[in-house]
Amino acid sequence: MNLKNKIESDLNLKKIIKIVQKSKIDTYLVGGYVRDLFLNIKCKDIDFMTIGDPYSLVEIISSKNNFSSVKVFKNFGTASVIDNNYQFEFVGARKESYSKDSRNPYVSLGTFEEDINRRDFTINSMAISINKNYGELIDIKNGLDDLQNKIIKTCDDPNKTFIDDPLRMLRAIRFATQLNFDIEPYTFQAIRDSAERIKIISIERISSELNKIILSNNPSYGFKLLFTTNLLDYFFPEMKKLHGIDKVNNHAHKDNFYHTLEVLDNVSKTSDSLWLRWSAILHDIAKPLTKRYSEKNGWTFHGHEDLGAKIVPKIFKNLRLPLDERMKYVQKLVKLHLRPIALVSSNITDSAIRRLLFEAGDDIEDLMILCRADVTTKNPERAKKYLKNFDIVEGKMEMVEKNDKVKNFQPPISGIEIINIFAIKPSKIIGKLKNEIKEQILDGKIKNNKKEALDLLLKLGKSAGLKPKKLKS
Repeated sequence: MNLKNKIESDLNLKKIIKIVQKSKIDTYLVGGYVRDLFLNIKCKDIDFMTIGDPYSLVEIISSKNNFSSVKVFKNFGTASVIDNNYQFEFVGARKESYSKDSRNPYVSLGTFEEDINRRDFTINSMAISINKNYGELIDIKNGLDDLQNKIIKTCDDPNKTFIDDPLRMLRAIRFATQLNFDIEPYTFQAIRDSAERIKIISIERISSELNKIILSNNPSYGFKLLFTTNLLDYFFPEMKKLHGIDKVNNHAHKDNFYHTLEVLDNVSKTSDSLWLRWSAILHDIAKPLTKRYSEKNGWTFHGHEDLGAKIVPKIFKNLRLPLDERMKYVQKLVKLHLRPIALVSSNITDSAIRRLLFEAGDDIEDLMILCRADVTTKNPERAKKYLKNFDIVEGKMEMVEKNDKVKNFQPPISGIEIINIFAIKPSKIIGKLKNEIKEQILDGKIKNNKKEALDLLLKLGKSAGLKPKKLKS
């Protein structure tokens, strides 16, 4: 590969390099950009290593062009430039030392070799010279061989690497998952041996890496690595508890950990939504708490969907995930994931369909993606039957929604209108009247329109001893 031509094919990077070369400051392209160059992956976060501090170089760059943002962080020995959605970060070559209680290193100026040695994995340790022998690859850790052999391996002794910075254990698994690489055996064993060290890492950083694993093409691979290295025990024990099969007499249930991973992968083939993927992860999370056995029925997990929905906020809080509409979305899908399959029977009423559409709202399509992904049987005929049943359900929902428009149901009569019609003050009776109108619409007793809702309101008001003051035509 002609690295010089490859680099200069990116005009945004070429512009920066021309300035760097004129500065005469010894500079190298390093890290993820070099790795991704060989993987043919587009990279807009580009790191440079300078011999000596980078500030004067960034000052030269900022004086040559009108960049949208130039930042200098002297406490960290870094400076960055943002241009056309590219981030160029400049870091002086350095060496690091760690204390046992923190992943934040003591940093001091270092040589080129010391900087390469401090890096996490060999595939991230390659450098390309910008000044001397422009375009030359410098690969003292044989990162290119590991990249070609699809291996994740630490630059230094793996035990020291993970004791110094335990977050690198998660990064190893994340890179393995994103790139579909193997973790070198000694590196893998060091993760297992050092797993407990993850406790000194903030949960925010852990969740950031976890979400990157979840957003990969094959997230189950990452979770299997988290499981076998025991890392999962320390930040997501609820997931670990799904693992295992209980057997009594001839009755055994499936392993809900591996079932969940199949569902997650199935969703990932259809959607890149992080929160839909989280719904897959959590859809059966309460099964260990609801597991019961009887000779007549075997193993059951009655109510796991309701209890699971109640557990979602706790898990989100523990993992520092957002406690907003995204959490409520996951909660909703966990709660409703068994409902569609129950609507297959020919004697199911339109009322049941309306209620599901009302409760799912705009998320009904995502719910159906989750439901289809939940079909993990290895029996082709059974899988075909289940998926056909979902086709039937979707057909019913389409017809009901066309006629009744309840997916984004809004009460035909507002609370303010009720107050004006009966000339009453805000009180509990208003909520009761609105709720009864909603229930009768969902039950199909009245149509979802203003006239029928108003007629019902007057009847309900009369029964409650309310008299209309004035009706608007």
